[in-house]
Amino acid sequence: MLALLLVLLPALTVAAASIAMPRRITQGELVIARVTPGSTAQLDGIPLRVGGDGSVVFAAGRDSVGPLLLTVRDAHSESRTFRIAVTPRDWPLERIDGVPAKTVKPPPSIARRIAREQAQVGAARKRDDAREDFLRGFIWPVNGRISGRFGRQRIYNGAPGAPHSGMDLAVPTGTPVRAPAAGVVTFASASLFLTGGTVVLDHGFGLSSNFLHLSRIDVRVGQRVAQGQVIARSGMTGRATGPHLHWGFNWFDTRLDPLLLPGLAPPR
Repeated sequence: MLALLLVLLPALTVAAASIAMPRRITQGELVIARVTPGSTAQLDGIPLRVGGDGSVVFAAGRDSVGPLLLTVRDAHSESRTFRIAVTPRDWPLERIDGVPAKTVKPPPSIARRIAREQAQVGAARKRDDAREDFLRGFIWPVNGRISGRFGRQRIYNGAPGAPHSGMDLAVPTGTPVRAPAAGVVTFASASLFLTGGTVVLDHGFGLSSNFLHLSRIDVRVGQRVAQGQVIARSGMTGRATGPHLHWGFNWFDTRLDPLLLPGLAPPR
């Protein structure tokens, strides 16, 4: 029989025999689960990595409407498919008029640079290591007031901008930034146009943290770091209006809400 044990189990679950599965998850939420070792898993027909210990992760993006179809097949070819509803969230909109046109729509040369740099960051997020650094939970990279929440969207001069891809934490320039979980640095650059000093830290299974607007970077690509290790200093480089740390979290190219990460304590 399949045996599925969720490491992080949302409040509402349905259980059958030895299987426990969430009835629903929230937009922007990550789920870490465990299946019988040797099983395979698919989400909406796409294969998921299953660790030697049966660990598996999946998530719902900001705009996911669900249901998610998760199919688990054990070594004896027994399979079950679960329909997981996705709870929508009320994403706030902020309208800002009078913004300079070149800020809303940069000139072609700048647009090409932005596209090139974002493609480099996107390539780092495609990594799918078997490491399970995410299993030890997450800590806050800095202690600061949340000044920008995941998912909010601004309308500039009537044109919608991209939804906020992470969480902003207001801290002074030079505040030490610590790794929220162990991982390997897959991208580091001090001077991207939009995000300035930028670091991507891979936690395994396609999960990665990104840190933006850094004033200093203390790690290099390929370096292994421990949870809590200082990797950079906060700042306001790139397009930033004040000193803060932007902490983003991805499952491959799906952006997730850091506030919903398993094991993360409430903000202080």
